Amino acid sequence: MNSSTVDHSLRDLSDLKELREAFQGELLSPGDGAFDKARRIWNGMIDRRPAVIARCRSASDVSAAVRYARGARLPLSVRCGGHNVAGTSVVEGGVLIDLSPMRRVRVDAENRIAEADGGCLLRDVDLATAEHGLACPAGVFSYTGLSGLALGGGYGWRARKWGLTCDHIVSAEVVLADGSVVEASADRHQDLLWALRGGGGNFGIVTKFRLRLRPVGSFLVRTGLYAGDDAAAALRVYRAFTETLSDDFHLLGGLRHAKPADPVPDGLRGRPVLEFLSVCSADEEKSRAEADALFAALPQAPVTEKVMTYLELQTMGDEGAPDGRRYYTKSGYVSELSDEAVDRLVAAAGANPSGTGSIDIEFLLGAIARGSTDDSAFPQRQAPFMVSAYGSWDDPELDGPGIAWARQTVADLREWECPGGYVNYISLEDNPAGAVETYGADIYARLVRVKQQYDPENLFRGTRAVAPAGNGNAT
Repeated sequence: MNSSTVDHSLRDLSDLKELREAFQGELLSPGDGAFDKARRIWNGMIDRRPAVIARCRSASDVSAAVRYARGARLPLSVRCGGHNVAGTSVVEGGVLIDLSPMRRVRVDAENRIAEADGGCLLRDVDLATAEHGLACPAGVFSYTGLSGLALGGGYGWRARKWGLTCDHIVSAEVVLADGSVVEASADRHQDLLWALRGGGGNFGIVTKFRLRLRPVGSFLVRTGLYAGDDAAAALRVYRAFTETLSDDFHLLGGLRHAKPADPVPDGLRGRPVLEFLSVCSADEEKSRAEADALFAALPQAPVTEKVMTYLELQTMGDEGAPDGRRYYTKSGYVSELSDEAVDRLVAAAGANPSGTGSIDIEFLLGAIARGSTDDSAFPQRQAPFMVSAYGSWDDPELDGPGIAWARQTVADLREWECPGGYVNYISLEDNPAGAVETYGADIYARLVRVKQQYDPENLFRGTRAVAPAGNGNAT
């Protein structure tokens, strides 16, 4: 957005009297003492200035803010946790609808249902449900916002066992583009509920989720570190074991630079290492046996083991991605980890211009693959692997090299790519496939029909925007 557009938006917002009269939360404009703090998000690379920030306390506040943005013909964005790498929660020169004050969670333990406000972070849900020995599978960082994660899909440590976060949405309270509030469930607005399960933030603002919960116990977490030539050898062992792993076993490989504290020979410091992390139920004998067999087949390396609660599991990665660092993610699905693909990944890890980034290789399938597009709009369930290049640095001068590295890492796997993409990992500044290619033609066509019914003027736009029929090409 250019400066003249922003200035015009600010003039339009000079009189907020009508909105203030209908709003019970807090309204912040440029110049207010809390404005700059309220507009900041997790990704320090994003620096956008909305014209007004509407910190909502209820669905009626959200409705008032939506009506105002629509009447003033201003763009809007929605913030929950502000953790999306693309920074979609902050709009330049428009209305930022901030759900973060709305973080109540109520648990019906008998029916295994949680009712969570749209501004909840994952840790809010985890803390409330863990008291009852229950959990909803969601994410790997506790400070991630529930809304953004769930609407885009929601991978997590138990996805192979239980499925995606979006698969656990029973119903949702939604503020639509005209400001009305509806309940999307199996009985009402079924098409909207289907679109909310993986279609991104394209159809309305969810102010309340009802989530199905699972009984949860403790977990056996093992990590191994493989340096030098052992990194490629370990990935090949990993590849072979994925053919027989049970759904309870989740395995993640991270290629990164060796850190000073890593137990590797001095000559290998600063060179690529592969860190394997396996997660399985501590009381599942089959899963423990699989972990034993896998680590016995891997090259000899330092291995640590710990039994964790679900809360410990959900917070163990938090320190690795601190708030305010500069981030860029490029991700893609791949059909196989051929020897050539493994070699390219190890080489890419060595070429990473930052010592804090990584390349994650995650085996999927399991319960993810058994989900149906009849029940959700999530587009790619059959891909065996997802490879994500996580660019991470503090120096702004690394923006160019870091972004180029992440893009090239995934581009080098084009020979093995699967169609589609994970919308939660897409950066707006990148130019990958558009919405049609991301969702696939059939799912996208159905999403367009839902969009036409609930948001024909295209007020809400996700990372991969779904355009109403006759509203131009999707991007």
